[in-house]
Amino acid sequence: MAEATASDDRIGRASAIIASGTLVSRVLGFVNITMLAWVIGLQNPGANAFSLANNLPTNLFALIAGGLMSAVLVPQIVRAAGHDDGGQAFVNRLLTLGITVFLGAGIVATLLAPVLVPLYTIQGPNSAFDEATVRLAIAIAFWCLPQVFFYALYSLLGEVLNARRVFGPYTWAPVVNNVVMVAVLVVFAIAFGVDPAHTDPASWTPQQIALLGGGATLGIAAQTLVLTLFWRRTGLRFRPDFRWKGVGLAATGKAAGWTFGMIVVTQLTGLLQSNVASLAGQHDASIAVLSTTWLLFVLPHSILTLSIATPYFTRMSAHAHAGDLELLRADLSSSLRTILLLVTGAGAAIATAAIPFGAFFGKSDAEVVGISSVLIAYLVGLVPFSTMFVLQRTFFALGDTRTPFFIQLVQAAAFTAAAVAVALWMPPHLIAVGIALSTAIASTVQALTLAIVLRRRIGSLDGRRILVRLALFLAAAVVAILVGVGVLALLGGFSGGFAVASPATAFVSIAVIGAVVLAVYGALLLVTRVPELRAGLVPLRTLAARIRRR
Repeated sequence: MAEATASDDRIGRASAIIASGTLVSRVLGFVNITMLAWVIGLQNPGANAFSLANNLPTNLFALIAGGLMSAVLVPQIVRAAGHDDGGQAFVNRLLTLGITVFLGAGIVATLLAPVLVPLYTIQGPNSAFDEATVRLAIAIAFWCLPQVFFYALYSLLGEVLNARRVFGPYTWAPVVNNVVMVAVLVVFAIAFGVDPAHTDPASWTPQQIALLGGGATLGIAAQTLVLTLFWRRTGLRFRPDFRWKGVGLAATGKAAGWTFGMIVVTQLTGLLQSNVASLAGQHDASIAVLSTTWLLFVLPHSILTLSIATPYFTRMSAHAHAGDLELLRADLSSSLRTILLLVTGAGAAIATAAIPFGAFFGKSDAEVVGISSVLIAYLVGLVPFSTMFVLQRTFFALGDTRTPFFIQLVQAAAFTAAAVAVALWMPPHLIAVGIALSTAIASTVQALTLAIVLRRRIGSLDGRRILVRLALFLAAAVVAILVGVGVLALLGGFSGGFAVASPATAFVSIAVIGAVVLAVYGALLLVTRVPELRAGLVPLRTLAARIRRR
């Protein structure tokens, strides 16, 4: 029992380290997207052009290497640590191969900007992407696409650090990226003005394009450089090694094949989403609003789910390698129940404050409605999304990337059917809302399918206890939301009052409503004596202690 408690405490400390870095990064990220909305707006052609160009590198990175990183490398590096050299040769050759491949991919992607951008849009004179908007997106993409190399290298270095149980730098490095981007936006605003000065894509100058696109790439390069400063903590010394045979990379490549297929499917659905989003009107919610609300949607997932699941994933990989399925199932149940408790409460707080969020980022009633509606639609799928993440990583810990690939096909089919229905039957101003709901539906289908298949693979998932706890969390969230809606009404959220009067009053309202919802939610769980509450508070208490010390 003492050993288990000590192990859980280590998980809590690791989670707190990850959460603290993620929290600071997300706070600065919030400042970043706020500045972006202030400088170039959200529901206009110029904003959509930048959003598409700046999202392309992340899409291509995911296609090239994203799934390989977390799905394959952590288990492989954990296993390689058992080699006579502690995994030194494996990591050296892995990094050498990765740098070579990623550099080539970044160069090719940049040269293909004029081909890639049109693939993600349906052009039309009255749609979100007319000819001038596409031209602007291509010009910005030339500056943004080198990010492919830096994203991939950052993730490769970060996963090696995580596998060697050095969790902090990977989550703190994005702070540097956000600081750089905020500085770039300040310079841009001083030099070229703010929204609505940039709504016309034909008015953008080469200097504006270079500053915004080049600044975005500079931020990603800086966060990658930060990781190299912590490499010594892994206990490894990197030396380029082009001898890629005989060290175990073949097993990595075999596992990566299925993961690559899964990422291809994911990116094809992303391609469909972008094309459907471009059917919105020029001043309706489209790609820029979807991108901003997605960042708000994943906020609890990024801070809570990732910070808890990452150290658990490393430990589950070790259990799977040792063949101890009982401990693996125990970790799965414990991590999932703790994560569901936290993200349910956080999602309830964000959903209740959706209208003030819309007022904070939007400048008109139409923008407030568009942003808040898309955000709520995304949040419908928050619990399934986090559940899917944990279950998928369990397969990866088992070294199985084949099964998640086929389940990804199920998710893609669900999203495609829903997105096609949106394209055919929804009016332009509701296109983005329909896409967000389609994402929620697809995440739910994927989570259920993963649970069914995983149960057949490893036996009981402790499903009854997980579902009972989830029902309790959701019931508490409903009560908390009702109280929060009452506070929103008192603040004038439904009548054009304080909650939506200005960005400043909207921000205050977000803080008040969020605090009330979380307080009610926590109090209800405390009264019902939910056992997971203590486990959920361990990383939060450690995080609070770290913040006080700093």
